[in-house]
Amino acid sequence: MSGLAPNGNLNVSGPSRQARFTRSMRLLQHADFERVYKQGRRHFATHVTVFYLPRQTGEGLRIGFTVGKALGGAVERNRMKRRLREAVRLHWPSLPLAVDVVINPKKSVLKVEFSELSDEIARAFKVIQASLEKAKRSV
Repeated sequence: MSGLAPNGNLNVSGPSRQARFTRSMRLLQHADFERVYKQGRRHFATHVTVFYLPRQTGEGLRIGFTVGKALGGAVERNRMKRRLREAVRLHWPSLPLAVDVVINPKKSVLKVEFSELSDEIARAFKVIQASLEKAKRSV
């Protein structure tokens, strides 16, 4: 049995359908990326650099990915983004954090085991959460 629905389209029903990135979960505007880079904080990890900036308005985490042409051709860059999106999807924070996050991969993202990349993303979310909680306590 193939994964095609009777109408010929892919069958995307089921639990994975609910775990998609909606427009409200993504950073889309260039100005938002620039704001996070200029005003936000950074978390350096082995395979990625994570920039984050708390928001005063709105609710929920918004994520963007930037993969420059220096990291490879379109196929490699898209593969990096797919791997990162899946790692983020698996470790999406359960707390509703009002924060914008931009993830910049390094070339090693293509060669590293997915479990290691996934653990690195999970650690980054923990660092972000701890940083935001610390900032709330100091206010």
